[in-house]
Amino acid sequence: MPRGTLRMSIWCGVTSSEQRGQPTIFGIIIVALACLAGSGGPAAAIVVQPTDEQIRSVLARGKEAARNHLPPDVLYSRFGEAGERRPSGFLATRLGSLAVMAAHMGLRGLDPSPTEIARILKEPVMLVTAVLWGDHPSFAAESYMVLNQGERVIKPVMVRFDGRASLEGRDHEQPVYRAKVVGAFRYDEFDPLAVTTITVFPRDGDAISFVLDFSQVE
Repeated sequence: MPRGTLRMSIWCGVTSSEQRGQPTIFGIIIVALACLAGSGGPAAAIVVQPTDEQIRSVLARGKEAARNHLPPDVLYSRFGEAGERRPSGFLATRLGSLAVMAAHMGLRGLDPSPTEIARILKEPVMLVTAVLWGDHPSFAAESYMVLNQGERVIKPVMVRFDGRASLEGRDHEQPVYRAKVVGAFRYDEFDPLAVTTITVFPRDGDAISFVLDFSQVE
């Protein structure tokens, strides 16, 4: 992989690209349509105020995942490209987080307490995690993330990133690094039913975007 290029390929057949008109460490912008690979079961948009039935359903799903010895993180709603060393990510919504917590505790033979359930249901933000690949350890440092819904730009209340990416192997003798960028977005600032573009802005590189239909996310 040539130095100065972010490893990213097209998925789902809908793409567009643009140039900023200035040199960058990544060299290209790729906007990829993200196909959600959900946690199973029907999706009915991002639920901000879940009903008791919805809560029971996702807790049961988490316990079932634990009985089947599935990794809890597979219960998050995922987006991006399937396969090794492909750009991807996942959303930690209230219902998704409940399912994951139930799976983690189920692996230890425990059930979430009412206090733990209430804590997640009161969480004011949804976490959006993007997993990116680059060719040097600091490629994700100082990254930023926003959501776009039509003409609206929703800014995060917090962004975390891996200042030093992990070395995952080599590609044609070039090192390949993996890093996460996490944005926290308030539920009361975005439309949980809208088609949404998640865009990550590396410090010195071009933007990487994923287009999701939030109405298909749980």
